Amino acid sequence: MVGVAKATDGALAPAPGKKQKQVILYPSPGMGHLVSMIELGKVFAAPRRGLAVTIVVATLPHDTTAGASDTTGPFLAGVTAANPSVTFHRLPQVELARPVESAHHEAVTFEVARLSNPHLRSFLATTAATESAVLIVDFFCSVALEVATELHIPTYFFYTSGAAALAFFLYLPVLHSQTAKSFRELGEELLHVPGIPSFPATHSIKPLMDRDDEAYAAFLRVPADLCRSHGIITNTFRSLEPRALDAIAAGLCTPPGLPTPPVHCIGPLIKSEEVTGGDRSCLAWLDSQPESSVVFLCFGSLGLFSAEQIKEIAVGLESSGQRFLWVVRSPPESEKKDPELDALLPEGFLARTRGTGLVVKSWAPQRDVLLHGAVGGFVTHCGWNSVLEAVVAGVPMVAWPLYAEQRMNRVFLEEELGLAVAVEGYGEEVVRAEEVALKVGWLMGNNGDGIRERMAAAMRRARAAVEEGGESEVELRKLVDGWLLG
Repeated sequence: MVGVAKATDGALAPAPGKKQKQVILYPSPGMGHLVSMIELGKVFAAPRRGLAVTIVVATLPHDTTAGASDTTGPFLAGVTAANPSVTFHRLPQVELARPVESAHHEAVTFEVARLSNPHLRSFLATTAATESAVLIVDFFCSVALEVATELHIPTYFFYTSGAAALAFFLYLPVLHSQTAKSFRELGEELLHVPGIPSFPATHSIKPLMDRDDEAYAAFLRVPADLCRSHGIITNTFRSLEPRALDAIAAGLCTPPGLPTPPVHCIGPLIKSEEVTGGDRSCLAWLDSQPESSVVFLCFGSLGLFSAEQIKEIAVGLESSGQRFLWVVRSPPESEKKDPELDALLPEGFLARTRGTGLVVKSWAPQRDVLLHGAVGGFVTHCGWNSVLEAVVAGVPMVAWPLYAEQRMNRVFLEEELGLAVAVEGYGEEVVRAEEVALKVGWLMGNNGDGIRERMAAAMRRARAAVEEGGESEVELRKLVDGWLLG
C-alpha cells in the first residue's frame, strides 16, 4: 500500500510525512447529542486510529422560544482537560431573524443549524485547505450537507439513537405520502414501517403530530440528506437490531428515487467516564445494599415531572417495598433549581424509607450507578444513551417514555427485544402510584426472571461488539481504513 503504514492492531495509520486525516464532528446543540458525539470523537482520536478530531459546537440563542441557554462551556473544558487530543471549535452565536412557527424546540435547533451554515462554511473552507477532512454531522444539522457538498468534503451522519428509530425517520416521506392527515388525527391507528414493530401514530415524536408545524417540515427534509450522504454511523450494534438493519440495507425504508445509504454500526458508545461534577455519595450508599436489590429511577436532564406525579412515584415506591435510588428534579412549575424534597414528597416519606431508599437531588452518576452490583432494575425515560448504558450494565428496565423518540424506543424495547416492561398511562396526565408499585415490584420480583435472562444475553453481545474483533469494532476499523486510504 502506498502512503499508509499498519498500526499495531491492524488499523491503518498515516505513513511518515503523509498528511493526517482530519475528522470534524458537528453535533446539534443539546447535551444528549453532544455527549454521544464526544464519545465518538474519543474513539476516532485514539492513537491507533491515526485521526485528528475537532468537534464544532453551535450555540442556541439565549432568546429562543425554547428558553435554551448555553451551559456547555464548563463541560467542554472538562472534556478537553481529560482528552487533549479532542479539540473544540465554537461557531459564533446566531440570532433568530424571525419567530419560529413551532411550539417544539427541535424547530429552533434546525433553524440554528441553517443560520450557522455560513460560519461552518468559513471554518470548513479553511480546514479543508490544509487538511484531508471528513465531516460527520448530527441528524439536526443535516443542512450542513449543502456546505460540505460545495466544498467536496465527504460527509457522514452520526445517528445517536437506534436503528429502529432510524428506519422510521428514513421512511417518514413514505408515511407522509400515504395520508393527508396529521399523526395526531390518526390517533391510535398503527404506523407500519419495514423492519420494526408497528406502533400507534400517537407514539411518534411530538413535533411530527401536526404536519403543518414548522418542525414537521424540517424533519421531512432530513431523510433525503441522509440518503445523499456517504453513510450513516449509528450508535447501536448489529446483533441488537438485525431486523431493522436488514430492512434498511434492502432499501425497504428508503424513499422512492433516493439511494440507500450504507449504515455503519459502531456501538454501543456510552460515556467512558462521568465527567460532570456532582454528588457521588449515592455510590457509597449502594455499597451497603444487597446484590441486585435496588431499583434506580432517573429520567434524563430534560425529564421533569409535576409535583403531583412526584408524589405518586413516592407513594408507589414506598408501597412496592423495594429498595430504591431515585433522582428527583424540580417540577417544571418550580422556579427552584434544586428540588425542595420536604415540600415535594409525602410527609414522613424520607424518614419511613430511610435505609431502604435514597433520594438524590437533580443528578446522579448514571453510568456508574447502573454498573454497580447492587442495582437490579432501572426506571427510565428510554433515551437511547440511557438504554445503551442499561444494556451494557445488564440492568432490565421499566419504560416510562417522556419525549423525543422515546415512545418508539419503548415499543422496540418491550415488543421486539423483551428488555423492558412499560408503565401504563404514561401518555396521560399522571401515572398512578398503584401502577408504579406494580411494575417496580414485577421487575424486581421473581416475575422478572425472563427479562433478566434476555438482558444478560444482550449485555454479553454489547460488550463483545466493541472488543477487538467484535462486530462493531470491525465495522469501525473498516470505516476508518477507508478514510485513510482515500
